[in-house]
Amino acid sequence: MTDSAFQAQAKLLALALYEIRLLLVGSLGSQNDADISVRQAAHLAYALHNEALAIVEDRQFEPTAAIARLRAVDDMLGSEFFKHFTERLGNGA
Repeated sequence: MTDSAFQAQAKLLALALYEIRLLLVGSLGSQNDADISVRQAAHLAYALHNEALAIVEDRQFEPTAAIARLRAVDDMLGSEFFKHFTERLGNGA
């Protein structure tokens, strides 16, 4: 795969995450009436939307710092995003 094809794929997924964040903005908050999975999705998208924009704008970001923010989501909503992301990314994060 070429670098430009990889960049196009990354930008597509980053834009999708950003759009999901916009769609789920009404589901943010630990006391929201939305289903827990919807609230978790909203907070996951919100936690990483700046990184998604960085990819779209060809800027860099620190993956470790981004993943560390997922602990707050886990603490608030009982998810396991931090664990899942660190397991899947290993030392690459």
